[in-house]
Amino acid sequence: MRPIVRLAVMLILLPVALVSAAAADEAQPSWDDWLAGVRKEAAEKGIRNDIIEQTLTGLKPLERVLQSDRNQAEFVETLETYLAKRVSPARVSSGREMMSTYRDLLDQVSAQYGVQPQYIVAIWGMETNYGKYFPDENAIQALATLAYDPRRGGYFRKELFAALEILNKDYISAPEMKASWAGAMGQPQFMPSSYLAYAQDFDGDGHRDIWSDLGDVFASIANYLKRYDWNGNEPWGMEVKLPEGFESRLAEVGDYDEGGCRAMHSHSRALPLSEWQAMGVRDVNGGDLGGDPRRATLVEPDGESGRAFLAFENYRAILRYNCANYYAIAVGMLADEVNQ
Repeated sequence: MRPIVRLAVMLILLPVALVSAAAADEAQPSWDDWLAGVRKEAAEKGIRNDIIEQTLTGLKPLERVLQSDRNQAEFVETLETYLAKRVSPARVSSGREMMSTYRDLLDQVSAQYGVQPQYIVAIWGMETNYGKYFPDENAIQALATLAYDPRRGGYFRKELFAALEILNKDYISAPEMKASWAGAMGQPQFMPSSYLAYAQDFDGDGHRDIWSDLGDVFASIANYLKRYDWNGNEPWGMEVKLPEGFESRLAEVGDYDEGGCRAMHSHSRALPLSEWQAMGVRDVNGGDLGGDPRRATLVEPDGESGRAFLAFENYRAILRYNCANYYAIAVGMLADEVNQ
């Protein structure tokens, strides 16, 4: 768009933006009025009065939480820089140590949920560096801050009430409910709604303690993947080499159209490995894919100039944990490394 035209459009839109901002400010209640409404709704939802008094009395918004929300990193990483940070030699070494140290517990969880231990450890490592990173925000205060903020208030209001429900069920105490600035909790970094849906009490003590009980942590991660049709007999995928001029053939294959999260929009249609083999695709070392009937999608997260991967159904389960191709590839590669 030429500068003069762009300026004219901006001048036309400016009054609309100012009116919209003014209307938003006018509609926004004061913090105290808003909090009173939250307290009232919590009572209507059956949250105990002692929980309401303990967590929603004298509560104030946290400016640092808003600053974190506004200042999320916007730089673009390549897959290479992403993997260098998250599948580093140090993280691989620590992951292998965790696999050895907690082998018996991991095997028990794996047997019950059908998720291989290396994937549990890889997600644990990705989320909190094997429990070494402990977010320490007050979960209710952080969620209330973001629920009051109009930007994503509807989403975080639901998460706030989910967090209150966790306390109401006595799964954890309010002082122990620590979270990231965005309300992600415990070693698996579950949002409160995910906690209610997937968190597990593996040791049967009446608490789903994803903060300090490793049995509950491992089982919760495994249960999350299981609920999205994890196959304990299959890998996540593989890195592959594409033949020269393959992009034109890939266009004929078509895009993935079977649902799933937005990251799947950049995948090809799923084909059996035997068909990818017939099209000239080989593993990253140049070896044959074989005649395997398993279906895989092809993804090039950095475009045709970057690396290429064939992704199986388990890859899509990882995307349900975090809908980003970089994340799913990193989990898969970290799992492969820690399992050696």
